[in-house]
Amino acid sequence: MTDMDSPHRMQDRLCELLPRLRRFARALAGDPGDADDLVQIALERALVRSAQWRPGESLEAWVFGIVRNAWIDELRARRRRHQVFAPEEAGEHVGAATVDGQAAAISVRAAVSRLTPEQREVVALVLVEGLAYREAAAVLDVPIGTVTSRLARAREALQGMLEGYDRGR
Repeated sequence: MTDMDSPHRMQDRLCELLPRLRRFARALAGDPGDADDLVQIALERALVRSAQWRPGESLEAWVFGIVRNAWIDELRARRRRHQVFAPEEAGEHVGAATVDGQAAAISVRAAVSRLTPEQREVVALVLVEGLAYREAAAVLDVPIGTVTSRLARAREALQGMLEGYDRGR
């Protein structure tokens, strides 16, 4: 019996991943409430299907893949219900102290939200969560070259969107 064979060990590892899973879910969903729901769904699926995880496989990549697939399921369900999900509230930061760091973070979040869904996924996995290109490719079920090209296009788009912010400071 290996370390990960223990149900408690897997639960511990999933708990350690919670902040990263939430960040990834937030990058996908854009809304904190939707992100929390997405993480809950993904954790339930991971625990119920824990026997499907292969010990030689990266647990991170496996769980990030579950989050991504849960989000795809949610988008499909929303389309079927003809619901339009609203972007993150524009007034989320009303009343917060205005400092350069917060302004920069808001600008970056806004720029990332304007990327294509494919670009947002790869930015969240590689740049935010620190997954290797190979792991991100496994999560997204695409070749590594696709991850590389999506990331390059995303970086270029972000640079173009954020140029005005840098000049305005």
